[in-house]
Amino acid sequence: MIIYNVTINLDSSIHKNWLEWINNHIRNVLSTGKFTKAVFTRILDERNIGEISYSIQYFAKSKLDLEEYIQKYSGFLKSDGENRFGNKMLVFRTKLELIKEYNLKST
Repeated sequence: MIIYNVTINLDSSIHKNWLEWINNHIRNVLSTGKFTKAVFTRILDERNIGEISYSIQYFAKSKLDLEEYIQKYSGFLKSDGENRFGNKMLVFRTKLELIKEYNLKST
């Protein structure tokens, strides 16, 4: 499994509008059919006053699905956020390969 992690740092002035927008954005990303699910989290780090940070993990079955998403869909979907929020939003993207999941039942 491949995880496409998107970390976003926001200026607090756009927080409310961004939250409304991101929920639709996540649905649009999932509607491409390239991911099986998404997890939306707030980063609990208060070092940068006036900034709010979130992370979204999109789960893809394969590297090919992720690469197809990037080639076919990500340009349009990324530019929508950039056009709306400009320099009040800083985004970092990371591709991760899931090696193993651990839980209380696994050894």
